[in-house]
Amino acid sequence: MTMWVFGYGSLLWNPGFEVAEQAVATLPNYARSFCMRSIHHRGTVEHPGLVLALDERMGAKCSGVALAVAAGKEDETLAYLRERELVSSAYVEKNLRVELLDGRTIEAVTYVIDESHDQYCSDMPLEEQAQIISTAVGGRGPNTEYLYNTANHLREIDLRDPDLEWLTERVRELVA
Repeated sequence: MTMWVFGYGSLLWNPGFEVAEQAVATLPNYARSFCMRSIHHRGTVEHPGLVLALDERMGAKCSGVALAVAAGKEDETLAYLRERELVSSAYVEKNLRVELLDGRTIEAVTYVIDESHDQYCSDMPLEEQAQIISTAVGGRGPNTEYLYNTANHLREIDLRDPDLEWLTERVRELVA
């Protein structure tokens, strides 16, 4: 059986594992937003950045990409993803049903926010998000790079996220 991973943020442009198939997909009842303070990858404890996470919201839909893991690489991929995504326990690993653009429904490993974790920051105004993203830097580089790469990749696969598009324009103004 194929192991799938749902990508909605950096996994879109930097999966870090061997992908056998990629398909545009929708995850029902979750919303993508910059609702997680990043103290490792895109910020520090002293100056946290923001990264995308999935908030459980009935009726919402998050568009992204389902990534099929190359056969025989499942254990290695899961170990890699756990090291990468569960570094601070702010994400919870779940196997969720995802709808592919071609009509198939699959189960995918998905990382969603733990709403009880202290890095969770829901419903932050977009301007405040832009101010944080424009200056934060972490172990994997500037927070701006994370935003730009994610927004660009969503556009490349013809998925629109109005909040990310607004944030990209605003952050570019702030860093100019």
